[in-house]
Amino acid sequence: QVQLVESGGGLVQAGGSLRLSCAASGIAFSIVDMTWYRQAPGKQRELVARITKGRSTNYADSVQGRFTISRDNARNAVYLQMNDLKPEDTAVYYCNAAYWGWATSKWGQGTQVTVSS
Repeated sequence: QVQLVESGGGLVQAGGSLRLSCAASGIAFSIVDMTWYRQAPGKQRELVARITKGRSTNYADSVQGRFTISRDNARNAVYLQMNDLKPEDTAVYYCNAAYWGWATSKWGQGTQVTVSS
């Protein structure tokens, strides 16, 4: 079955960097769109960055210019490089895989990112 496993979260000071990884299994990775979402306490889950199977990318305005999404189809992995982190970036970050042929998209378990001021 499909499995998405995030890693790379942690505690970092404001201005620091983290690189999140999401390892996928059980899917034909090269044909799915991959998205990073985040959810802060008391807030709705929001899209952070997306990379399509064709490697088109889009970002939330709040992270544009600071975060970079990339994918390695040979490793079945997607990454989120986060630079110049701010306390408002604190959230649980989730990896999501979407394909038009699925009834629902697939989610990982999430990884916590905490940015201290």
